[in-house]
Amino acid sequence: MRYAREVGPGDAGVRISLRRRYPDGQLGDVLGVLESWADGVVTVVRASGERVVLAEGDVLATRRIPPPPVRRTPGSP
Repeated sequence: MRYAREVGPGDAGVRISLRRRYPDGQLGDVLGVLESWADGVVTVVRASGERVVLAEGDVLATRRIPPPPVRRTPGSP
């Protein structure tokens, strides 16, 4: 399988989906805002505020994700 990296070190502040490899070989995804990508460390902040810190070598793929839709309250235009 071939993975693509659409996001990199210069994209701080961008909402992303990131595919990672765990030490046991399992794969997982992280959805959030790229906080930083420097010195071999990638930090993503999830919507919950949780900060996920990964080694750059564990990142298999990244892609930009559009902002979440704006929630409207009932009765608003």
